[in-house]
Amino acid sequence: MARLSDVIEEFIKTLLMESEGQLEVQRNELADYFECAPSQINYVLATRFSLNHGYYIESKRGGGGYIRIVRLDVDKNDYLHYLLREGIGSGISEQKALQIIQRMRDQKYVSDKTAFLIESAVTDKAINMPSSLRDNIRASILKSMITAIMAWNSKKV
Repeated sequence: MARLSDVIEEFIKTLLMESEGQLEVQRNELADYFECAPSQINYVLATRFSLNHGYYIESKRGGGGYIRIVRLDVDKNDYLHYLLREGIGSGISEQKALQIIQRMRDQKYVSDKTAFLIESAVTDKAINMPSSLRDNIRASILKSMITAIMAWNSKKV
């Protein structure tokens, strides 16, 4: 059986597709619909609809409050440049790196095979170093691979 977080995520994604990439919802209405606490909705939004996943979230609290979710459609190279400049930074956790790679796969920036290879290279298991260095090494590896992908894509044009 699917976890509630997965069900909420799919529900929101379906609504986003139907509304052409932008959606306004009330957190409490979603929580009532799924018979869960509003914090569960917050958790799904924070972990499944972040910038790394290609979404922008705007929230207004209060009586007439809402959550606006916008699917970001950016040019492939713009997104990859963003990752190199700001998205990855000098260190990145395994979880965030895997989220970025999943987004690259979802947006067809990389093939499933390429995504699998990148994922294999950035796992904690592959980076067998003290944890104080691991996130920095992972960021360097991920940036290097994205740079190589961009170079490869520009050669194919």
